[in-house]
Amino acid sequence: MNLSVSNSPFNEEQAAQLNQVLKDLTPEQRIWLSGYLTAGQQVAAQAATTDAAAASPQVAENVLNSDTPTQAKREITVLYGSETGNAQGLAEMFADRLVEQEFAVKLNAMDGFKARDLKKVQDLFIITATHGEGDPPDNALTFHEYVHGRKAPKLDGVRFSVLALGDESYEFFCQTGKDFDAKLEELGAERLVDRQDCDIDYDDPAEKWMNANIEKLINESGVEPTVTATESGQSAQKQRYSKSNPYEAEVLENINLNGRGSNKEVRHIELLLDNYGEEYEPGDCVVVKPQNDPEIVALLLETLGWDGQQEVTINEDGDTLVLENALKEHFEITKLTKPLLQKAAPLFENSELNDKVNDNEWIQEYIYGRDVIDLIQDFPSNNLQPQDLHRFLRKLPPREYSIASSYKANPDEVHITVGAVRYEAHERARNGVCSVQLAERIEPGDTIPIYLKKNPNFKFPFDEQTPVIMIGPGTGVAPFRSYLQEREELGLTGHTWLFFGEQHFTTDFLYQTEWQTWLKDDVLTKMDIAFSRDSDEKVYVQHRILENSETFYQWLINGAALYVCGDEKYMAKDVHQTIQHVLQTEGNMSETEAEAYLAEMRKENRYQRDVY
Repeated sequence: MNLSVSNSPFNEEQAAQLNQVLKDLTPEQRIWLSGYLTAGQQVAAQAATTDAAAASPQVAENVLNSDTPTQAKREITVLYGSETGNAQGLAEMFADRLVEQEFAVKLNAMDGFKARDLKKVQDLFIITATHGEGDPPDNALTFHEYVHGRKAPKLDGVRFSVLALGDESYEFFCQTGKDFDAKLEELGAERLVDRQDCDIDYDDPAEKWMNANIEKLINESGVEPTVTATESGQSAQKQRYSKSNPYEAEVLENINLNGRGSNKEVRHIELLLDNYGEEYEPGDCVVVKPQNDPEIVALLLETLGWDGQQEVTINEDGDTLVLENALKEHFEITKLTKPLLQKAAPLFENSELNDKVNDNEWIQEYIYGRDVIDLIQDFPSNNLQPQDLHRFLRKLPPREYSIASSYKANPDEVHITVGAVRYEAHERARNGVCSVQLAERIEPGDTIPIYLKKNPNFKFPFDEQTPVIMIGPGTGVAPFRSYLQEREELGLTGHTWLFFGEQHFTTDFLYQTEWQTWLKDDVLTKMDIAFSRDSDEKVYVQHRILENSETFYQWLINGAALYVCGDEKYMAKDVHQTIQHVLQTEGNMSETEAEAYLAEMRKENRYQRDVY
């Protein structure tokens, strides 16, 4: 909300100056400033009361014993556990809105909060993602262990609410949020608002959770709100490009980086950001709003025997779209999840499906590699209607891609590196929704809806004293291209070491000439490469780390910052175990000591991962 003469006690010049200052403040700075002003006001009020008491004891008694109903606002603590920045962004937004309502707010990442202070909190709000197979994000691990450990305090008198982020396609959906919610109640805390579990499309449920909590806090405080919770949310959404307000970016280049004969297709895509109005940093993401393949949509309509031109309801609010467009732009139709099957069973009225959805083991096996077309063919329904789709299909989620360019070097552009996903499953060819759209159906001159997303948990140092180790096989190398491009633009040299891996040297060496140029110009100090299919025995980046074990260890103990980007399930896990092995071997550490060393690196932001 902008200040003006009409909505504040400031004159026009003061309002303009304050608007300029507030516009550039981070959420943490706004919260600090709010606390500072509140504290100053309290000191002034105490001084005034003291002066009044000195002048007239009767006046002081009237001030302190006034019949005017006032209820002190409780102090609010907002903690977040975030892997890719989604939970952090929501926590900052929530804290910002609470400050706007003049609440005293403390905002922290879970690893930045002193666990022993938990017993001192009054109102606690937890916003957390779930990582991997039901695990807490890296920056929530220690706090999660503390809350679930023997040292956790009784929390009588504490009130709380949990916002959990997850992905329904994973078995342990929103597990970390569920863990915190159950444990806080077990410790004696009172739940303010029920836990909200959010799928990938988290905007609307997160908004409802924020509004419900803010309205409850306002009602209990007995103070008039400065602005309604809904108005506050709408104002925040209008301020920048987002999922609900994307930017139509023109495609400038769409180049296949792989050589002829490669088993892979990796596209280098350059997008125009003319007048976007926002900068990005190495480590940030471009988020693309994709569309389903028209051929898949046509096959689904044929399988269902439905008219694609009829209007259908697409959500609980009653919004409608033409069916063909709804299947192309709105609904996710290429992925099955456990909740989808459980919601579909009563709508399909298929007895076999009704029996099978009670078998969790069968569900996990069935959903792998199958889509909605498979489901309809395997479990035909005579009663399913177009108006039923929104009752079991979720919204088509946007796709995030690490930025592969420097804003300082390309202020009107943003580059991404996208690997086209193609595979065979259950006797049908399958394609990645967004990656194959970008590879096959998007050409220079076309536009695609995008927005930029900050990734506060993957940030690089920009000095010449900190050594930097980057590990990025395949398309995981994208943020390191961004980082080195920015270092070159800033004229920085220093110790930088890149590990890159792919299948074949001759066809899959992504951005080869750029790395070679940066090596020659000392922007990149050292590079080790691993091409797994060029030898009888497969060689991956973790093998190159082991071959350079002594040097790698020296870089770490000399203060190197370590970055890993790419596949979580295999690469990131193998790399982590290898680094742990290096610490044990070269540093004479036990396994526990090596893991503690890496945990300390995480706290110091010297070990950061962007894995998926």
